[in-house]
Amino acid sequence: MKIVSLSTMMCTVLLVGGCQTPLFGESVVSSDPPAFDTGILTSNETNRLGRADLAAGNYGMAERHFREAVEKDKNDAPSWIGLAAAYDNLSRFELADHAYAQAVGLLGETLEVVNNLGYSYLLRGDKRRALQHFERALRLDPTNAVVRNNIKILRAGERPNRAVPL
Repeated sequence: MKIVSLSTMMCTVLLVGGCQTPLFGESVVSSDPPAFDTGILTSNETNRLGRADLAAGNYGMAERHFREAVEKDKNDAPSWIGLAAAYDNLSRFELADHAYAQAVGLLGETLEVVNNLGYSYLLRGDKRRALQHFERALRLDPTNAVVRNNIKILRAGERPNRAVPL
């Protein structure tokens, strides 16, 4: 019994640890995209599975889980954001745009959504629109290290990695 609970605890620690971004203005420069963390707690199992798949790079499975989550609950903003990120990583940008629009309708233009939209445009190769979104995200939080890193990636002309946005 203790072995099962210990392994469950370790999995939880690994999942939570993989979702953290720099705090207190730490400067971290990387061509890796920021970690996906909505900041909104959810007990939705399909959302949890989607987040795990997204973090592991299993974008097709992540899309499936997030799609199931939003089909069950159209007001599940974290799952809409996850679905948009999965679509971005699958280069299904029209579907990502729809998912982002749903998230904006539920949450408004939060730092996370605006930054993720910028990253979406960066993945598409639309640097002008990406920069517009990143600059808007910086106006929401001028010290955000993740957004600043995304701008550095854009300006350096680096090819962004396909992984999990903010």
